[in-house]
Amino acid sequence: MKEYWTSLASLLGVFAFCQTIVQAVFPPELRFASLKFFYRILQCFSTHCYFDITEIDGVNTNELYNSVQLYLSSHVSVTGTRLSLTRALNSSAFTFGLSNNDTITDTFNGVNVQWEHIVTQRQAQTFSWRPLPDEKRGFTLRIKKNDKTLILNNYLDYIMEKANEIRRKNQDRLLYTNSRGGSLDSRGHPWESVPFKHPSTFDTLAMDPEKKKEIMEDLEDFANGQGFYQKTGRAWKRGYLLYGPPGTGKSSMIAAMANYLGYDIYDLELTEVHNNSELRKLLMKTSSKSIIVIEDIDCSINLTNRNKNKPTSDSRGYYDSGAPEMRGVGGGGGEDGGGNSITLSGLLNFTDGLWSCCGSERIFVFTTNHIEKLDPALLRSGRMDMHIFMNYCSLPSLKILLKNYLGCDESNLDDSVLKELEEVAEAAMMTPADISEVLIKNRRKKEKAVIELLEILKARAQRNQKNDEQVEEEEHEKRALDNDNPKQESEIMNNCKEREEEEEEKIK
Repeated sequence: MKEYWTSLASLLGVFAFCQTIVQAVFPPELRFASLKFFYRILQCFSTHCYFDITEIDGVNTNELYNSVQLYLSSHVSVTGTRLSLTRALNSSAFTFGLSNNDTITDTFNGVNVQWEHIVTQRQAQTFSWRPLPDEKRGFTLRIKKNDKTLILNNYLDYIMEKANEIRRKNQDRLLYTNSRGGSLDSRGHPWESVPFKHPSTFDTLAMDPEKKKEIMEDLEDFANGQGFYQKTGRAWKRGYLLYGPPGTGKSSMIAAMANYLGYDIYDLELTEVHNNSELRKLLMKTSSKSIIVIEDIDCSINLTNRNKNKPTSDSRGYYDSGAPEMRGVGGGGGEDGGGNSITLSGLLNFTDGLWSCCGSERIFVFTTNHIEKLDPALLRSGRMDMHIFMNYCSLPSLKILLKNYLGCDESNLDDSVLKELEEVAEAAMMTPADISEVLIKNRRKKEKAVIELLEILKARAQRNQKNDEQVEEEEHEKRALDNDNPKQESEIMNNCKEREEEEEEKIK
């Protein structure tokens, strides 16, 4: 054993002596060139290549580094055992960071890549206007040379896209509204925002399941249709018109759409928009992956049918003759003396014109209680692609409400009660809001809630039936009067003729 350590010490001494001679004989520049040449030779025979992605690029933050960190922490299983957990501002999820020299393997299109997280101490800094972090962080990507084209062209773009999607899902959704009078906030934005916490989903929405499935499939096709819209040369947007009686769940439908897609909502108040120019600026300040909502469009502005306002002798063009001035309900005069007004042409360009292409993946939603009051130009395809009638409660939607508020399924209801509900549900013509009020009041007493609801539905159905019969009688009497009027008119004419003839004879 002693001889082994003696020989090892001798070898180390010889190596140190040789290293001293090399450093003394060969200058540092020559040694550096030799090492560089040696590494190039190794790279020629190596089957892999390496790419470094640092956290700081000069003085700016490297966006690719943040995207890679978020992607790896959410999509790839980590082999390390020491991780750092973080939660970003306005985020609803936790993310973990990799420790120093931790390695991760990922697969993309059948190609294996390896990521390594490297953290080193930064050297002492001189004076700087923007001090850098004490640690130097970065990722090293190790791939095969044959896969270089595939990784650089597709994989990195895929990481950026997935990171943006993860970031959007983790962040709290926001509900925006345009500032009063077009004023700007501290950041110069015309929109004010609050966290969007509406719990409505398609599972809790009181609507026919088949209709909900159709809407959800249409939303999925839209969200995943970037390639289709680019191929067909269409702007990546879609319009929905929600119409029906008050209380049928139009606002809940909008919230369910936002929660389903993970989009922000921009609630546009048209009465606060002064002119078409302001409307365009508001559109330009909306983000992609958002829902732009104009609720009760028939009430917020004077948007009546153009045929009622257009003179018969008018021969102007489409947008000239079809663009009556639309004033806010308040109608107050502004500083410019013109009041708050926009034109139909401006609203059409907002939803379907050139300015609507300023962003991508945006949904326009209009709601109204009276679709007959809207101008036909707003209803055509391309502006409102899908018309959704929010009807009164049917039996399928009634079952959803019973499950939401009482936790009752079909198995918890008697067959006789279920049959009676089926008979009177549609005839009662009650909105989900009316039925929900009955169920909320008795939610702790399920049997009483069902019985009381059934009684109310029956009473409402009987009242509607009486009203229908009364309307039919009135229409029948009106038709009878219309049929009798020609006879009465002919008798009056005959009497008049007879009197005229008698008077003529007397004169003669």
